[in-house]
Amino acid sequence: MSEHMAGARGVSRPTFLTQDILVGDALDRLSELEPGSVDAAFADPPYNLQLEGNLFRPNQTRVDGVDDAWDQFDSFAEYDDFTRRWLALVRRALKPNGTLWVIGSYHNIFRVGTAVQDVGFWILNDVVWVKTNPMPNFRGRRFTNAHETMIWAVADRSRTDYTFNYKSMKVFNDDLQHRSDWTLPICSGPERLRDAEGTKLHPTQKPEALLNRLLLASTLPGDTVLDPFFGSGTTGAVAKRLGRGFIGIEREESYAKIARRRIADVVPLRDVTQIGSEGRPKRIPFGALVEAGHVKVGDELIGGRDGVRARVHVDGSIRAGDHKGSIHKVGAAVRNQAACNGWTYWHIESDDGTLVPIDALRETLRRAMYA
Repeated sequence: MSEHMAGARGVSRPTFLTQDILVGDALDRLSELEPGSVDAAFADPPYNLQLEGNLFRPNQTRVDGVDDAWDQFDSFAEYDDFTRRWLALVRRALKPNGTLWVIGSYHNIFRVGTAVQDVGFWILNDVVWVKTNPMPNFRGRRFTNAHETMIWAVADRSRTDYTFNYKSMKVFNDDLQHRSDWTLPICSGPERLRDAEGTKLHPTQKPEALLNRLLLASTLPGDTVLDPFFGSGTTGAVAKRLGRGFIGIEREESYAKIARRRIADVVPLRDVTQIGSEGRPKRIPFGALVEAGHVKVGDELIGGRDGVRARVHVDGSIRAGDHKGSIHKVGAAVRNQAACNGWTYWHIESDDGTLVPIDALRETLRRAMYA
């Protein structure tokens, strides 16, 4: 479970990144993949929502829910059979120490979890994505569904050399061991892909922040990530930005076209180095500022009155000279002190040349997440 697993794998890193979008039925295209050829997989399969009739808001406007044919199955048995078949094919395509992430809601995740174990995966964690801005329950007959569940599993239970970037995730979370509850907003605003009339281009588009976090946690630069239900291409967009390759499978050519266009516009990060450290927790970790774009990878942080410069890395770690780690650890090191509140010490230069403490950016993000 090392952060530096490339050597332990005994696999040379590729000189180019796989970037393929395969159009067709997931079961057919998965069967074409070379066994043991991918490092990790993320699957956002049909949820089998079992919707009956239209859902309306209190003002009688119709809710734009998922009613596409690809999400409809005649019975639980049919859904279970489909699930086991694609899971077995994904496991076949993974390297023995490769891992799978699969996401679902209460409609399907318990059935999927059983199938994950039945086909031979070994479950490592279930991770709860807590939504800061979930869709309300318009009928008022149930609790608001404010989370989805992800299962993280390794292809071969005997393997302990799967990639888990523990140190990176700890420094991402301000030196607190990262937990299995992730609080993130749903995909909205400019990130949500829409047509000229404002209609969603895909009904179940996942936020890039979610994929960013799980790929940082469980893959290495140069790895190939498989997504058998590619949709609008979120996995590919994030993989490309983070220096990972991807293979996406999408049944609908219209969605594949959207994904190609979206991914073509992604600019890969120049530095995807991940560094770990130790320290103390904060409610809004510095890594979340990087994830949300308030601080960008490669940005320069300026230390208080000292004028010390530090460079931001993809996992929320920073480097100043020979010092690397969290904002707190590096701040303490450059000041030759035992401790440092990195939030108040480090600043970022605004467009007009003024220095803004990163604590102000943290408060902006906190308001956006918890308003």
